[in-house]
Amino acid sequence: MNVASGTPHWHAPAGAIDTHAHVVSKDLPIQSTRHKQPDHDVRAEDFIALLDANGMAGGVLTAPSFYGTDNSLLLAALDAYPDRLRGTVIVDPDVDRGALEAMSSRGATGIRLNWIRRPTLPDFTTPAYARLFATVRALDWHVEVFLEGERLPPLLAILQKAGVKVCLDHFACPDPSRQLACEGFRMALDAVRAGNCWIKLSAPYRLSGVDPRTYVDAILAAGGEDRLVWASDWPWVSYEDQFNYQDCLDWAADWISDQALREKILVTTPRALFRFGD
Repeated sequence: MNVASGTPHWHAPAGAIDTHAHVVSKDLPIQSTRHKQPDHDVRAEDFIALLDANGMAGGVLTAPSFYGTDNSLLLAALDAYPDRLRGTVIVDPDVDRGALEAMSSRGATGIRLNWIRRPTLPDFTTPAYARLFATVRALDWHVEVFLEGERLPPLLAILQKAGVKVCLDHFACPDPSRQLACEGFRMALDAVRAGNCWIKLSAPYRLSGVDPRTYVDAILAAGGEDRLVWASDWPWVSYEDQFNYQDCLDWAADWISDQALREKILVTTPRALFRFGD
């Protein structure tokens, strides 16, 4: 994943946005079904300091699954840094539109479906989910999806029918045994071609050893220059001590050789998708 030895560190362009990071508190109650218990606090001011140290203009905080629909910590961070941060929240499908509008006023720009490693998935074909996706579309939000690529097709089909913007975490999580032949990844490429799906270049350490450039090249070949965003996945839950923020920036430089395209991926596209400047 690292750039070649001796290659100078790459510096992010002015206005760059990190589209996937977390704030956590070890004192908040967590969902009993989730796999990870935070062992230390990760504060909004820590993230802002990290962004400043690396020349980043802003970031998107993503709700972790272990708090369920309690978005209070994330929303407090958005309140504290309204010009620097945006966020995606986890909600029940029957959430009131007024509650979403209130979160929108505080800097939320999407909902997250974090359904990775679940024995069964929620029934996303229900009227409640249809209403939720319709509200997301009306608010000009997006649906962020963290789900194994082999389980993605039925959900992506529903989201495409709903007409919502979709942002897929971590290269769309292709099945490492099938890679480019993974049905979910192939369907994600079709959605990229259709113009309503974005894919995050993030967390290559979650790809089971597959070279990330395999997926980057396929997305670009599908016309995805305007449908890619970059993220650090800070604070690298379960991988905390294996690399640093500069490594993540250097990976981006390794995957994308063209500087103008890097600027589009780190600046232009995320600022529009996550509504920086609104």
